[in-house]
Amino acid sequence: MILPRTSARFIFPVLCFVVGLHYVLMLYQEDYRQIVSGRDSSQQSLALEDSEITLAAFDIRTSSTHMCNTPTSTQPADPSETADHDVLLEDATQNSTIPDISQNSTQIEGTRRANATFVLLCRNSDLEGTVESIRQLEDRFNRNFGYPWVLLNDQEFTEEFKTRIQIITTAPVFFGQIPDHHWNQPDWIDETRARESRERMVAQQIIYAGSVPYRNMCRFNSGFFYHHELLQPYRYYWRVEPDVKFYCDLTYDPFLYMQDNNKVYGFNIALLEWEPTISSLWSNVKEFIANNSEYLAPQNSMGYLSDDGGASYNLCHYWSNFEIADMDLWRGEAYTKFFDFLDSKGGFYYERWGDAPVHSIAASLFARRDQVHFFKDIGYRHDSFQHCPTGDAWSQGRCACNPHDTFGVSSFYSLYSTIQTLKQTTLGDHV
Repeated sequence: MILPRTSARFIFPVLCFVVGLHYVLMLYQEDYRQIVSGRDSSQQSLALEDSEITLAAFDIRTSSTHMCNTPTSTQPADPSETADHDVLLEDATQNSTIPDISQNSTQIEGTRRANATFVLLCRNSDLEGTVESIRQLEDRFNRNFGYPWVLLNDQEFTEEFKTRIQIITTAPVFFGQIPDHHWNQPDWIDETRARESRERMVAQQIIYAGSVPYRNMCRFNSGFFYHHELLQPYRYYWRVEPDVKFYCDLTYDPFLYMQDNNKVYGFNIALLEWEPTISSLWSNVKEFIANNSEYLAPQNSMGYLSDDGGASYNLCHYWSNFEIADMDLWRGEAYTKFFDFLDSKGGFYYERWGDAPVHSIAASLFARRDQVHFFKDIGYRHDSFQHCPTGDAWSQGRCACNPHDTFGVSSFYSLYSTIQTLKQTTLGDHV
């Protein structure tokens, strides 16, 4: 529901104050810090019985509020026009060849590796942030494993960009350009309707509300990146973005962990989506399910997505800027039909459907609960949200992050409850 301008202007300073107060208390109040870190007695029930954390651990309820994020734990780290997808991509790359993975999934210098790659979507203007992200992940993990990098851009990469990237890693690097028909807004979209929707969201002060390129990116990440020619040889991918941080050493191979344990989707942070950006998404999901129930996995994770058996969406989703996943999930029949159906509705442009809820809903419905994995031992930050391991995982990983500053269940619920109270008392019926 659209907020009145006066109310909208008032609520954001209040929310900023709440967030600021949270961090002040985290720094100076030990009791508060222990509660937020999940170490008080009321949080002990969140501890899991073993070190394996899958989606089954996230069907947590407190009152009527569904908490989307991961439990703070001190356990040790695990060791461990609808698009035509059958069209052969042509001229999708420049100054690169299709990766040769004949050695990639067997033994490389005595190290067993999965058939996997990093994938990073960026612009030429993202050079410094891309260098920083790759350098950190190379230092913390990939310098010992040598997995290749695939960098994608809707424009041709500059020579400066390619040179700067290639000197910071000894791993293979491939640079590709995204085909126009996979990136640009389709001709069948009603631009007048799409523009009016963007204008409404701008009035609601929603981030990226007026951006068509952002919507292009969400649609591409939802339904096209895994069809790019440079990614065809690979099965698993780790999505990386510019300007992110990796805080901890990773001494095991998460790709092999996914492969050996039959995992198909791995995440690090979970959040609530902005409802105005996906107002019709769930109704379309329900329509698809009603007509294609055979694709629902046994022991799926509907309970993560909905608090009422699927009647409504509780907005929980995995933050997809960090993903380690099996591209066979996206390339399979269930997701192909699911994405094509959603794409035909136009919601990527008539609203602002993101790849995060689209991927999260699909992984929760088309995979079993035990096939979704929380990488709790990977310290990671994107924008203002971060996950920092705690306990032995923090010390063994030589993590550079503050273990008290992590986006865990208790901190999420505390902040969420405060915001809900503020909205009810401040905005009343306008919410």
